[in-house]
Amino acid sequence: MPCSGCSKWWGAFIIPYLICFLLMGIPLLFTEWSIGRFGGKLGNHSTPYILDSMSKKPIWKYIGVFGIFTNIAVVAYYTYIESWTFIYVLHSVFGTFTGMGKEEVSLFFDHYVNLTGSDLGIPFLPILVYILILGVNVYILSTGLGGIEKVAKIGMPLLVVFGIILAYQGWTMGSDFASAEFPNANAWDGINFLWTPQYDSLADPKVWLAAAGQIFFTLSVGMGSIQCYASYVRENEDIALNSLSAGFTNEFVEVLLGSAIVIPIAAGFLGLDWVMENAGFGMAFQTMPTCFSNGELYLVR
Repeated sequence: MPCSGCSKWWGAFIIPYLICFLLMGIPLLFTEWSIGRFGGKLGNHSTPYILDSMSKKPIWKYIGVFGIFTNIAVVAYYTYIESWTFIYVLHSVFGTFTGMGKEEVSLFFDHYVNLTGSDLGIPFLPILVYILILGVNVYILSTGLGGIEKVAKIGMPLLVVFGIILAYQGWTMGSDFASAEFPNANAWDGINFLWTPQYDSLADPKVWLAAAGQIFFTLSVGMGSIQCYASYVRENEDIALNSLSAGFTNEFVEVLLGSAIVIPIAAGFLGLDWVMENAGFGMAFQTMPTCFSNGELYLVR
């Protein structure tokens, strides 16, 4: 979902976002899947050679080099977030978050990313974990499509299943976990915050720019990633159907599941005021440990 600086018009964001998805995202997906398969037919599977095969002008090969750099940056970025998730799983197993208040959990995250603590007594643990996770991902990627496909066949269904479970809890918890410290906590406040339209914000160009930028980010268009994957699509497969399936599945996970997890659950435990004050990139890592360790998301109910 949109960035923390856009929180004041999140209720209006979904309208321009979906419009940008239909008018910009889908055509870009069609284009990039077509480019990728065209290159794949000629045995080219990277953007420099795919673009070079489409034109006799050598400049396109060098433009395609940016597709390699952007994908390296994407891998570095996502593995960094993945390393956070991995270490949080370990701390959850060890019971580190049990009994912690929201301030302590938030401070835990700040200490971890700033290398000032939360390291299990191991100096520079975040860096070591990041290198480990990066190495695992590089190994999987180095095995080619076979390795990626094996991981995706397990990881993606699990992601959706866990997302559905958490989304269900977010939509049904209501005010059941309001406390003396946060008497007004209610998950429905978070849901209404996300989904109540603010039509006056539609006139703000920043909303539309943010929506357009989010399309590039969430669909991975303009990065050279899709061309690479599409270059392995079989010649008799329908790339229009594949691109539409990928695009709409992404929107289902991001919009329907994503919007029903972090912010509603955080509002259900900590209140919407806290969400408004702390909305940002690391909010999930500042709130979900509290939810799991203190509320346990009442899965046993």
